[in-house]
Amino acid sequence: MQNIVIFGASGHGSVVLDCIEKEGKYKVVGFIDSFKKKGAMVNGYPILGTEFDLPFLIDKYTIRGGIVAIGDNWIRNSMVERINKISPNFSYVTVIHPSAEVGKEVQIGVGTVIMPGVIVNANAIIGNFCLLNTNSSLGHDGFMQDFSSLAPKTCTGGNLILGKYSAICLGANVIDSISIGHHTVVGAGSLVVGNLESNILAFGSPAKKIRVRGIGEPYMSGRKSRLDVIPLYKWEE
Repeated sequence: MQNIVIFGASGHGSVVLDCIEKEGKYKVVGFIDSFKKKGAMVNGYPILGTEFDLPFLIDKYTIRGGIVAIGDNWIRNSMVERINKISPNFSYVTVIHPSAEVGKEVQIGVGTVIMPGVIVNANAIIGNFCLLNTNSSLGHDGFMQDFSSLAPKTCTGGNLILGKYSAICLGANVIDSISIGHHTVVGAGSLVVGNLESNILAFGSPAKKIRVRGIGEPYMSGRKSRLDVIPLYKWEE
């Protein structure tokens, strides 16, 4: 099995680790995390360092790829951009828990995580670095664009188009043939019965625009700003 690393040693990272172990396709050598002490153990695996240590770690551990285990869509994107700048040829794996059900002719991009109990129906297309969380479902012919996500127990009808960086939150339901723009968040427990534009927060039953969202604005519990998740550094060009 190829050696891989997990970027992010939070609770979400532990769930991704569990998916990788149960899938049995890759060997995890450890976590890469900017906020935990190097050498600390998480679920039996060491913190190897930060993303800035990646070139050294690739050689030391013969790392062939990795997965970014960050639940927030925009922060996941930011980390991927950083990794690509530090190690331009880095490869990303796709992780599918063995309890997930994936239908005929489904296309799944790199860096995507499909959690336990997920159902992906026939002819769906899932982009790069997407997240389908526990017991969520993507209907037939649905299209999740890059860095979009379905939270646990979300249910979407057929022919969904979910824009880049958009998130459908816990327990929300979406009827057939709905288009949701980029950077839009559908609040937990909502029912979506009409198309939603980009850059908004929508909530309710039926879901309606509550307000405009800024790009990268927090939407997950416990996250107050991008600085809480990934420290920002000035790159030297």
